[in-house]
Amino acid sequence: MRKDGAVTPAIMLLIGVLMVQWLPTLPPRWFCLALAAVSLSTGVLAPRWRWLAWCAFGVAWACWRGGMAMDARLPRELEGMNVRIVGRVIDLPSVRDDATGFLMTIDSATLGERDLALRGRLRVNWYNGAPPSLSPCSRWQLVVRLKRPRGLMNPGGADAERSSLERGIVATGYVRDDPDNGLLTVSRCVDGIRAAISGAIAARVQDTRDAALLQAFAVGDIRGLTPRDWAVARANGIPHLLAISGFHVGVAAVFGVWLARLFYVIWPTLALRVPRVPVQAASALLVAGIYSALAGFGLPTVRTLLMIAVVALARALRRAPNGLQSLALALFVVLLFDPLCVLAAGFWLSFVGVAFLMVCMTNRGDGPRGFVKELGSTQLLMTVSLLPLTMWFFGQASLVGALSNLVAVPFVSFVIVPCTLVSMILLGICPPLASPVLWLAAHLAHAQWWLLDAMATWPGALWYLPEVRLWALLLAMLGAFWLFMPRGVPVRWLGGLLFLPLLLPIRDLPAHGGFQLWGLDVGQGLSVLVRTEHHALVYDAGARFPSDFDMGEVAVLPSLHALGIRRLDVLIASHADNDHSGGIPAVAAEYPDAERYSGEPERLTLPMKPCTPGQSWSWDGVTVSVLPSGATDGPANDRSCVLLVEGRGGRALLTGDITSRIEPTVLAAIPPGPPLVLTVPHHGSRTSSSAAFLAGTDPTLALISSGWRNRFGHPHPLVVKRYEDAGIPWLNSATSGAIEVNFPPDAAPYVATRWRQRQSRYWRE
Repeated sequence: MRKDGAVTPAIMLLIGVLMVQWLPTLPPRWFCLALAAVSLSTGVLAPRWRWLAWCAFGVAWACWRGGMAMDARLPRELEGMNVRIVGRVIDLPSVRDDATGFLMTIDSATLGERDLALRGRLRVNWYNGAPPSLSPCSRWQLVVRLKRPRGLMNPGGADAERSSLERGIVATGYVRDDPDNGLLTVSRCVDGIRAAISGAIAARVQDTRDAALLQAFAVGDIRGLTPRDWAVARANGIPHLLAISGFHVGVAAVFGVWLARLFYVIWPTLALRVPRVPVQAASALLVAGIYSALAGFGLPTVRTLLMIAVVALARALRRAPNGLQSLALALFVVLLFDPLCVLAAGFWLSFVGVAFLMVCMTNRGDGPRGFVKELGSTQLLMTVSLLPLTMWFFGQASLVGALSNLVAVPFVSFVIVPCTLVSMILLGICPPLASPVLWLAAHLAHAQWWLLDAMATWPGALWYLPEVRLWALLLAMLGAFWLFMPRGVPVRWLGGLLFLPLLLPIRDLPAHGGFQLWGLDVGQGLSVLVRTEHHALVYDAGARFPSDFDMGEVAVLPSLHALGIRRLDVLIASHADNDHSGGIPAVAAEYPDAERYSGEPERLTLPMKPCTPGQSWSWDGVTVSVLPSGATDGPANDRSCVLLVEGRGGRALLTGDITSRIEPTVLAAIPPGPPLVLTVPHHGSRTSSSAAFLAGTDPTLALISSGWRNRFGHPHPLVVKRYEDAGIPWLNSATSGAIEVNFPPDAAPYVATRWRQRQSRYWRE
């Protein structure tokens, strides 16, 4: 590769890898091998077309690696079966109130007497009673019940299946109660050292939040951080500082350079025997490598370590590649090492951020004033340039992020992190001396967090936008580049206009008299969004679990933000069962002005008004009515608040968990009208959806909300057969993800869209 030719091959390789990530299915292996052979031959025999050869090779390489990763997943026929696993605990186990979660690498797997060709990583929970202490590096034999990686599919939601593919997780599951479960051996490893350092910090720092912050800075241990801590970090745009980031690894590399210089200051004659520059490069790489190991070799740290290795090797060989050349070489190596890394947000935030700095920050000031000016310009550049990517991946951004990072980045990276590094060294050399250094670092972190906590309450600290389109993302990135071009470039301010499609996205709003119905994917639970031209109603919000996993936060709110719901008119908890009302408090906190109703308000901690039969709301030519259901002293399920949504061209019936006992009462209250879409009562339980109810409502579509392979067996096969015998088509959120049904204002038929199929990718089940 020519000295000036690294940028083009790296970019073309990246384009080829990216093209694969949009495919709904992967081509066969023979195609990958043939394409790789053709691309390599073209690169050798036709130098003029070498740029195209690199792109084709990127396609072949990404297809091959993606196919291998998908083939490594748990075979479908083993889902729900008890598999005996022998493996090692990696990373740091997370101890929660309801379970202990941990990652395992598989050494061997058996089903009965049959050996299984299952290798890779498992994400496992141990629920049974009080599980034994799971230390990193320990080797266990466990009987586990597994399933393939699967996640919720909603607008604006996280893609757990993509994340599992990128991290090499082949299955998820939980430990079964079995007498053969037991510890085999305990060995030494980097994760064990991380756990020991984290424990030493916790023992020496009294304040739990301060200790959690230092544990994150020191060894990337984020287990002690609370949801409130993460909320403050997001509001300030600094989640990257709560764990060891690539920037921290860079600081460690600079520390290594200073350490090497110190040796030459102490022993000047050493320069006569060993050249100083190669030693400094090796020292920087060594210290950065040790620090990356203590971070668990996370992807951001590995990327930075590879970049440092490229620069260090060039310096050791007495070469001086420019910044973009070094970045391109690092990108090239990273993609060859793992093309699936492009699925991670951190890949784009780190490489794009560094590229913007190298291209746009050309003028360096002199003296302290110039340093301060450059620091401010850098934070402004990073905030604006990464805003489109932040909105693309997370659907949110912080308007105070530039100011927060201006304060937090230098203070954390050049003050708190060095203090923490020194304390880590002292823990190994002289533990008593580590305590005062940790005391200082803890108080500095406490003061820093106090300021960030206050800034998180500023107006606009956390800013949401509807789902970003790809073309809007590309235009905004071009606009950011144009804004920060050198001063000689004319009308740079016009680059800001290219942000407008990002800030003012196209929203598909219902016409007057029509409405949208979204059956959100909340696992084994229910959440429905009803949206008219200018109004919105949320009916149920999924469950909340003892582990603080809240469907309201992780599924409902991201969907509302992605769909551009800025104001919620009505929030309803059909009844008080957790799978319907658990996420209601999170939604109510985000939309405090929404009216709140429930069929069982007395069982909920959040103040809510009772649903009253005959109550109705009329919005934009659409009427939402409360129908009679169970008596106030009846069973909880039958007290579900039942809603009838009536537009000009269609209707929807939201039934909660009512049973066949109360279905005749509901049926009698439904007036004649246009075709009706039904949310299946009680997730398809056999106690609901009687034949008389189906005949009376005569729905044109039935929507089932249930969890994938849920323990209740919903929907029951007899109920599914009942719908099919009646000729009623049905969709299940477990296999369809979020389901969007559009009811036009005229007599045109509804249009149903399954989110999992609409967003089809090769890694999704």
